[in-house]
Amino acid sequence: MTTEASAPRAVLDPVLTTIMSNRLDGIVREMTNTLLRSARSAVISSARDFSCGIVTADNQILASAEGLPVHIFGMNVQTAAIARHHPDYADGDAYLDNDPYGGNTHAADHTFMVPVFFEGEHLFTVCAKAHQADIGNGVPSSYNAAARDVYHEGALIFPCVRIQRNRETIQDIVRICRARIRVPDQWYGDFLAGLGAARIGERRLKEFCAKYGRETVRQFIRDWFNYSEQRMIQGVAKLPKGRLTREGQSDPIEGLLPEGLKLKVTIDIDPEAGAIAVDLTDNPDSIDCGLNVSEASAISSVLGGIFNVLDNDIPKNQGSFRRVTVKLRDNCAVGRPAFPHSCSVSTTNIAERLVNVVQSAFAELGDGFGMAEGGTGLGAGMSVISGRDARRDGAPFVNRMMLSTNGGPASPTADGWVNYGFPIISGLMYRDSVEVDEVKLPIHVYALRMAAETAGAGRTRGAPAQEIVYGPVGHPLTIVIPCDGQFAPPRGVHGGHDGEPGVTYLIDHDGTAKRLPNVVTLQVSPGQKIRGVDSSGGGYGDPHERDPARVLHDVAEGWESEARARDLYGVALRRGADGTLAVDDGETARLRWASAKA
Repeated sequence: MTTEASAPRAVLDPVLTTIMSNRLDGIVREMTNTLLRSARSAVISSARDFSCGIVTADNQILASAEGLPVHIFGMNVQTAAIARHHPDYADGDAYLDNDPYGGNTHAADHTFMVPVFFEGEHLFTVCAKAHQADIGNGVPSSYNAAARDVYHEGALIFPCVRIQRNRETIQDIVRICRARIRVPDQWYGDFLAGLGAARIGERRLKEFCAKYGRETVRQFIRDWFNYSEQRMIQGVAKLPKGRLTREGQSDPIEGLLPEGLKLKVTIDIDPEAGAIAVDLTDNPDSIDCGLNVSEASAISSVLGGIFNVLDNDIPKNQGSFRRVTVKLRDNCAVGRPAFPHSCSVSTTNIAERLVNVVQSAFAELGDGFGMAEGGTGLGAGMSVISGRDARRDGAPFVNRMMLSTNGGPASPTADGWVNYGFPIISGLMYRDSVEVDEVKLPIHVYALRMAAETAGAGRTRGAPAQEIVYGPVGHPLTIVIPCDGQFAPPRGVHGGHDGEPGVTYLIDHDGTAKRLPNVVTLQVSPGQKIRGVDSSGGGYGDPHERDPARVLHDVAEGWESEARARDLYGVALRRGADGTLAVDDGETARLRWASAKA
């Protein structure tokens, strides 16, 4: 009797290759659903700040489905540490890694890794990487921008530590975490959820191998990587040859980075070779705060920016990654900081700017290439809050919210997404439910709405910002906001306007509003409120080339005003007898003609 596991052909049938690749994505999605539905913290179960993936036994990223870009691109470096630190690794093992100097992004991302054996051979490693609500930092937050070094940061670090042997949990690790984490029961629930997701992936991959056989699986991996590489070659071949150099700027931070951090990226595009080379070496040395960008975060930011401007159906795996090289240097704040400099906020602030600089650099190739810059920063609606919950007998809590979202960048063909989030996640995280957060956390949300007249104007426009107002219920809240994007705005390209920077206010009991620093830790008492406006996305192209019907739509939605329609877009609107708005074609033509002649 013949089976699907029969001897492999030189190249697998394309239909079978497609079926197998989709099956792997399905396994990753099942891991994702397991973690999403079983985690305890809101940052995982509501915001979905986690990613799952499958890595081959020789440490090549194979499948990640809808994993967050910032999480995925370093998993293969982490899995390589298993054999290096544990030469006796075996079936039934599980490992925990969060070391930013060993291939992880930052200490807040706990990565659960399980090697998958089939018929005695190690074929895959499954990974579930999840941002933790608390990791034992010196401040009640998994972000510590003010950390002078890793010791000041205070996070528990697990450099590829074995946490299960023969599928039995090593309780020493659990006791260590319970002793140092502010919300041990919540953490332990997330720990079990991460392990459960990895074990689900292991089980399904064993079934996958049993169905197709080892040799067919090996052939599929080779074919899938080769196909992905060819798709990448084709995508790069559509670009003009050239060298792009673009600079960027992060926000100043009082007492840490008074002038912000200047970024520089050089990109060489060789369409004939189907290759892109990125140089990050001309960036500042390691800095004495928690904003250094780890190697994994830097590479993921570069790759994220590149994939944002290429064909969207190019597979994201080690095959396509073969066509991109990223040059780093030691003791650099962007890519290879020197120990013991802290990488606590490695995945956001400067990393977000890096994504923006890379994707907007491609716009220098000409109109139709690249993208504008997207809104940046973990603003007030994405803060880490902690304290005691009066509704639960004063029990302590720590959690990160994901209630608001920055405006997405405009592309050559589409307006920015309103559910963008921030650059390193590209709209793939979830926004929390207000009602669920109010049940889980002692807060009340007074307002959550789009912020009018904030979108970066353009032929295609950036997405508007969002505004949130919230405050504590019962007891005071400690709020940690490690925000970027409140000074240097997200930039437009090809005549597109810049987005609006964000802003955060403390509203006192008497209603007076005080602007807060972009990076701040403060206590908010009942009766006080936090009001935050996120940054919006930059525009692409001349606003006067925007379809007037789309401008009318934006005004009707309340995102733009009639005045800005006229002043920024050259679109005149008239109101009918029934109060409805319509484009005044004649006046619009006159306004745009006058602008072109000016």
